[in-house]
Amino acid sequence: MTPNIARKLAGADATLAAIIRRVGPCGLPSKPAGGGYFEALAESIIYQQLNGKAAATIFERFKGVYGGRFPAPGRILRTPDARLRGAGLSKQKLAYIKDLSAKTAAGLLDFGSLAALPDEEVIRALSQVKGIGRWTAEMFLIFTLARPDVLPAGDYGFRTAVMKAYRLRKLPDAARLEKLSHCWRPYRSTAVWYLWQSLVNLKFSS
Repeated sequence: MTPNIARKLAGADATLAAIIRRVGPCGLPSKPAGGGYFEALAESIIYQQLNGKAAATIFERFKGVYGGRFPAPGRILRTPDARLRGAGLSKQKLAYIKDLSAKTAAGLLDFGSLAALPDEEVIRALSQVKGIGRWTAEMFLIFTLARPDVLPAGDYGFRTAVMKAYRLRKLPDAARLEKLSHCWRPYRSTAVWYLWQSLVNLKFSS
């Protein structure tokens, strides 16, 4: 992300400006990954509801089944479930990974055209895969496709950060977040990233 975006956000929102000064340069990708979408989605499934260290360990074990490289969908489909369960995948996540692999192999997910779709169409396309809901699709939009104006209104960390930063009495709902974030447009992804980082920054400064 360019410094200009941070300056524009800081000029539009005094609370966010203080966070930006404290956190420093934005760490979001400045352009789409340009590929590796299947791997990014599989990794996001593995990371669901796990802390980063545990998820990273399972992800490396998963790749270890294939000699340390990320496999093609067809190879995953040919791998016995017991072997993947042995790498640490839960029964549920194994089902999700296999469903993603099957839909990718069948051409139901057209990664070639995905980057050209509007945000909501990307979310609809990805949500046909078991285990990929709106939140996972929104993370894909932000971190893989580098979409600039995503507002993950259901993300607990983001909602918590907003509540703390803006001194709200309770977690904001989607309507409150939409209203509050209006001045961040069209760079809400960057604003969200800074608010996530504000929680990390608070932990280190407390």
